[in-house]
Amino acid sequence: MLSHIIYALLASLAIISNVSAAPSHSRSKTKWTNNSPKAVYLITNDQQNAVAALPIAADGTLSAGTITLTGGAGSNAIDGATEQPATPDALIGQSALTIAGQHIFAVNPGSNTLSMFAIDASNSTKLTLLGQPVDLPGDFPNTVAASVKHKTVCVGTTGATNGVSCSSFSRSGLSAMDGLRSFNLNQTTPPVGPTNTVSQLFFSEDESRLFATVKGDPTVNNTGFFSVFPVDTSSWGKPATVATTDVRSSPDGTAVLFGSANIPGASLVFVTDASFGGAVLDVDPATNVASLVAKQAIDGQAATCWATISSVTNSAFVTDVGVNRVVEMSLTNASIIAETDLSANGDPGLIDLKAAGNFIYALSPGNGTTPAAITVLDVSGGQGSAKSIQHLTLTSMGVDKNAQGMAVV
Repeated sequence: MLSHIIYALLASLAIISNVSAAPSHSRSKTKWTNNSPKAVYLITNDQQNAVAALPIAADGTLSAGTITLTGGAGSNAIDGATEQPATPDALIGQSALTIAGQHIFAVNPGSNTLSMFAIDASNSTKLTLLGQPVDLPGDFPNTVAASVKHKTVCVGTTGATNGVSCSSFSRSGLSAMDGLRSFNLNQTTPPVGPTNTVSQLFFSEDESRLFATVKGDPTVNNTGFFSVFPVDTSSWGKPATVATTDVRSSPDGTAVLFGSANIPGASLVFVTDASFGGAVLDVDPATNVASLVAKQAIDGQAATCWATISSVTNSAFVTDVGVNRVVEMSLTNASIIAETDLSANGDPGLIDLKAAGNFIYALSPGNGTTPAAITVLDVSGGQGSAKSIQHLTLTSMGVDKNAQGMAVV
């Protein structure tokens, strides 16, 4: 697993700790609706990379599903402390695959390509690869974002040649990627991390801007940054284009920005920072500069790196690769609402997670000794109510310690 030496250095950088918010305990029953989640997806990230799709039952629980090859290869970053392939968290990022409408986009870090799939309308675990994987102008893709509104997909690469490239897509597949918008990170292929690497790409809530989080390296006084690329829709009759240059800012008190999620109805973003915990940022719509609104240190963390927001609880949930718990945090001031200890299930920690309906789905790739698994949390009771309802191991599907990503339809 990623070295606790690096994570201990990151955790020692914690600066501010806010007062925890009082949790709400209002309850509501889980209900099945047409908008209920249908399937969970992740990538195996093995030599023959594939998308694993698991069906979701009406009660939120999972069962074994399908494996569909991407036509590309997976890979592993290098743990900077051990100089060995990084597991778990092989790609040291969030959003290794993403969903836009009825399509899934998945990175192939070992072959520097991107794959696109169609999701069957009547069976969400049935995927069809559209065309061939498209080549990327950068090395080691580890994160992807897609806009339904603009029919645009963008990929973050974090190897020796790193940055952002974008493409348009249609029902028939992907077009060629455009030129690389470089982040100028001094890296190798595969990258040495987890610091000094690209963390995540994602579009703003209104899809007018592409956001990126990039980790710094506090041990060498290298500060990470939040990057914004405006989306240009001014050319009538032509596809939208993502700006070729970005606006970069390093919000006060942040250093190793990682996983993020848009806070609905605002210009705010909830973001994790592996050096202390979680934070709320304001990304100014006029200047595209990100500034700190609030931050919260999480005691006992190894590295808090992944985030999702639940519309049911109106709060964020974050995970840690070295601590087997899910922490719920406020979208207003990042204060800690509740912690759900999952240590009884034997996982070493959790990485990617996703909120969908009344549930949270969190991936633990395991460490080669413990199997890969997904924990399902029920949050239907509102803030502070998260409880584990399932721990499903993925051995029967051939999913192992290289697994990465989490998407839900």
